[in-house]
Amino acid sequence: MELLEIITLALMICVTFLGFLFVWKKSHKRGKLPPGPAPLPIIGNLMQLNLKDIPASLSKLAKQYGPVYTLHVGPHLTVVLHGYKAVKEALIDQGDEFLGRGTVPIVDNTQKGYGIIFSNGDRWKQMRRFSLMTLRNFGMGKRSLEERVQEEAQFLVEELRKMEAQPFDPTFIISCAPCNVICSILFNERFHYKNKTLLFLMGLLNENFNQINSPWSQIYNLWPNFIKHLPGKHRTFSKRVKDVQYFILEKVKEHQKSLDPNSPRDYIDCFLSKMEQEKQNPKSEFHLENLTICGSNLFVAGTETTASTMRYGMLLLMKHPEVQAKVHEEIDRVIGRNQRPSMMDKMKLPYTEAVVHEIQRYITLVPSNLPHTVVQDTKFRQYVIPKGTTILPLLSSVLYDCKEFPNPEKFDPNHFLDKNGGFRKTEYFMPFSIGKRSCAGEGLARMELFLFLTTILQNFVLKPLVDPKEIETKPIVTGLFSLPPPYKMCLIPR
Repeated sequence: MELLEIITLALMICVTFLGFLFVWKKSHKRGKLPPGPAPLPIIGNLMQLNLKDIPASLSKLAKQYGPVYTLHVGPHLTVVLHGYKAVKEALIDQGDEFLGRGTVPIVDNTQKGYGIIFSNGDRWKQMRRFSLMTLRNFGMGKRSLEERVQEEAQFLVEELRKMEAQPFDPTFIISCAPCNVICSILFNERFHYKNKTLLFLMGLLNENFNQINSPWSQIYNLWPNFIKHLPGKHRTFSKRVKDVQYFILEKVKEHQKSLDPNSPRDYIDCFLSKMEQEKQNPKSEFHLENLTICGSNLFVAGTETTASTMRYGMLLLMKHPEVQAKVHEEIDRVIGRNQRPSMMDKMKLPYTEAVVHEIQRYITLVPSNLPHTVVQDTKFRQYVIPKGTTILPLLSSVLYDCKEFPNPEKFDPNHFLDKNGGFRKTEYFMPFSIGKRSCAGEGLARMELFLFLTTILQNFVLKPLVDPKEIETKPIVTGLFSLPPPYKMCLIPR
């Protein structure tokens, strides 16, 4: 290498380092930030993170720097909240200041700031308020939400019986059940489990949930402005998201042709009626683009998160046949084999309820939570966090609290049972997050998990293809989500 090239390279390194140092010092001057590891230029604290298990890396750093610490994830300034007290203090006690949604670049590219999950400010408030109201009031005279879930649970059991106790991969068939429930809410339609459109959509969701969890996606999220111009997996990810949005848009067009504002059939009808009411308002947030992205948000979140939890739960029940046997006994004693499980049964099924909660605690589906931001310069404890700083309220640190859940690494329904065998509530149970940004579909998801899993266990014994001791329950990669490892199983009719 010639001397001139060496000098040029050295100057580039120096300029990069000085630029990083300037940004780092500027961010620290703006606020008295929590302590944290010293970052390197460009990559920040990336060397301290295991991209295959980021939550474990974050918990390890908390032991050194405390429950509130600063981390530079690549070039992005981030404050991590570890443990129940810190998370509650931020999301509940100072909820208005921690209300912003942080960026997830691989997803943001297709959302354009619209929808429910990744929007901010007044737009987010309007979309969330409208969606919550529509979901809560969805009885609308014909069928309650519970009846829809109960009916779909029976369709699911009928489909599972067709397996005839033979080995199968439950991924797609399990996903179809919550998908049909959310489809009935969004556009008053359900699909047969072999429907090509349904299977195509399930394939899109499954591939994207696996891809968003990969180390590659974590790297993309660090340097999106550079990587987005290159060929790669991010392009196929975006295409799949847009395919789902296109599917929702087609349903919207069908509804526009047959809309009766006085008799709304579903979420899309309600949104279209709201659009009509606000058509004279040029600043209205109720327009087609927001409807399409809100609909796709509900469709994706309402399908894959519940389906992943169910698949994970079935794997855990095969790993622990003694737990499955106790659930069978309780269901037989309280409900029997012929009566459909209902939400009224929850109070009479404390062990089953404890199992459903323990599944959610143990798997910690969204371990690092979706990122928040502070919407203004915020005083938090003895620190000052600059406006716009990304906040990671680590849910895994709460759900795996060793004082609240003794031996948290062990799957144990007794974590949710009192000394008399009754169900034990705890504020540490927050798989849906807490505060104003908690999951909008929490009520529906809780209902689906209880009714689907109870109905399956009422009708089948879950049987693994290997010895239960050989079953691996840890996810292959823990990124934004903790997804179950792939597996096959048999369902033995009871």
